[in-house]
Amino acid sequence: MKKKNKIAMIATVVVALIINCYATVNKENNVLTSSEKAAGWKLLFDGHSTADWHLYNSKEPFTVWKVRNGELFCDPQDKSGAGDLVSNNKYKDFDLKFDWKLPKGGNSGVFINVLERKDIPAAWASGPEYQLLDSSHQDFAKPNSRSGCLYSFSPQKSPVKSKPADAWNHSEIRQKNGQIEFFLNGVLTAREDLKSDSWKKKIAASHFKAFPEFGKNYSGSISLQDWSTGISFRNIKIKEL
Repeated sequence: MKKKNKIAMIATVVVALIINCYATVNKENNVLTSSEKAAGWKLLFDGHSTADWHLYNSKEPFTVWKVRNGELFCDPQDKSGAGDLVSNNKYKDFDLKFDWKLPKGGNSGVFINVLERKDIPAAWASGPEYQLLDSSHQDFAKPNSRSGCLYSFSPQKSPVKSKPADAWNHSEIRQKNGQIEFFLNGVLTAREDLKSDSWKKKIAASHFKAFPEFGKNYSGSISLQDWSTGISFRNIKIKEL
């Protein structure tokens, strides 16, 4: 009897530890620490709601972006109405951090300084893009299209591979006085001065020259790109500088 009681006690302790460990892991995602709160960080996704976001140029309800297991997930199977997701608030000088993962062959991006106007067809027509791309995608062969790039304009400043499909990556975008920096898994991958003449020349030499507002703004909304392959985000947090 004593041996059975001892085994039962050990089993109870093990189960409790597993539950506690699971709860602790969950708490690490989509929450702010006390030090982050004190430093001015704010969550753009709490793991439960899409309340801080809306579809580009739309006030209509949406289902293509949904919350799943604490992730902000763009469902490629949902045909009810696709669209890029846009933050309700606008930001000028900021530090933005987020985790993301793509399926095999996946493609997406995060746009900054996005303008919403009826004469601007999509988020990418105004906002420069932090590229997100799985290494098995056909565009991976293009140096200017890899994860962490300032999409279409420059290759990674320091070569770094994103993690394999369905694994979480960590990214960061900093903007101060029109100067931007991109980081992928802790490595600086892009730097650009949006107020510089060289940036204007780069736009003029690209296909974005057909969109008058592209890359000319130093503030605006943040946008998450809808793509046919699906994309998941978590731990989206921002601090205004």
